Amino acid sequence: MTQTPDSSPPPSRPGVHRHVPLMVIAALSAFGAFTLGDYLDFEALRDNRETLLAVRDANYGLLAIGFVLTYFLIVVFCLPGAVLSSVTGGFLFGLGMGTILNVFAAATGAMTLFLAVRRGLGAALSDRMDASDGTIKRLRTRLRENEISVLFLLRLVPVVPFTVANLLPALVGVRFCNFAVTTTLGIIPGAIVFTWLGMGLGEVFDRGERPDLTLLWAPHIIGPMLGLAALSAMPILIKALRKSKGR
Repeated sequence: MTQTPDSSPPPSRPGVHRHVPLMVIAALSAFGAFTLGDYLDFEALRDNRETLLAVRDANYGLLAIGFVLTYFLIVVFCLPGAVLSSVTGGFLFGLGMGTILNVFAAATGAMTLFLAVRRGLGAALSDRMDASDGTIKRLRTRLRENEISVLFLLRLVPVVPFTVANLLPALVGVRFCNFAVTTTLGIIPGAIVFTWLGMGLGEVFDRGERPDLTLLWAPHIIGPMLGLAALSAMPILIKALRKSKGR
């Protein structure tokens, strides 16, 4: 009996499709960085303020949906304009609704980006860290023991860029549920500050000035945020002290 050659198609490369979302995000991020910088700034908002306010007064819900979608895409594709979006939320919708829309858009965008990175590069890197020995393995173990505290610190320490706080946890393999909770809660203080600044944006434009974002470093603003960051670090310090005493 003669054997017929195997006519089945060759197997596809395993795991390649997992990187497609991340590749799309990287491509659009690079494209947006070079093409959208001149359109996502305070000058563009000033020039279009009357149109935006007219749309808000005519169709509040439509503008709110459009705002959330735009902010969501900015976060997912790591485009310039996240700060502008948060301030715009306060300018258009006030402190209460502006904060809600800002937090919802930024949190859902961050979670979407996390899943895209985690599915591709993050999964491969996480597997390598799990299989490693020595210092990397010890760091990974300590991260898992203090995951929520570390994630809160990433959100509350002002020097950590928002995009970095979205990408880094996905690359080191933190749990999605912990990322989602700490992101949603951790960005609320900053969202309130940016939204509050946006409420006075109209007066700033009327004076022909640019928004002064250095107010974020004022003691009465940065102090409470650093206090929250210190509070988030307390569980890490307590665990470290307990381990040192147990030796």
